[in-house]
Amino acid sequence: MDKLEHIKYPIGKFQDPKKITDQDIDKHIQTLKDFPNKLKHLVGNWTDEQLDSQYREGSWTIRQLVNHLSDSHMNSFIRFKLALTEDNPTVKPWDQVQWAELQDSFNMDIKPALQILKGLHKRWVFELRSLTNREFESTFYHPEQHRNITLRESLAFYAWHCDHHIAHIENLRSENNW
Repeated sequence: MDKLEHIKYPIGKFQDPKKITDQDIDKHIQTLKDFPNKLKHLVGNWTDEQLDSQYREGSWTIRQLVNHLSDSHMNSFIRFKLALTEDNPTVKPWDQVQWAELQDSFNMDIKPALQILKGLHKRWVFELRSLTNREFESTFYHPEQHRNITLRESLAFYAWHCDHHIAHIENLRSENNW
């Protein structure tokens, strides 16, 4: 992996696991449970100057990233609920780059996004812990990926997504000695 690739993917690109065990599910759920507090502890007291720093050249600012996490995880939670209540629903893609350019992502304080993540993850983890193995096999169809995605796969991706962006923020903090 070259240097730019490592900066973009500090924990590596998401690798779609061939098999996701019950132990993997427990680990992924724990990642989602811990994520809001980990993020708040990491950036909750940052100054506007720090929040408006890009985590790599040409990237979003940390402020946009925190709002992206809120947007992305809301979309995922809704996809989970759709998959649990409908037969392989087609989910609506969303343009995360354009969402990150909207004023609420670009200029607003991050506290509302952190509050959303706290409440959303509490609900998400509660729901995840109640699912049976059969329910984890529920699927939704992703039209951009042209495939069905199980809730097991989606959970694995979102656990990676949490760790991926935490690593971006930790790298920036380390580079700047914050």
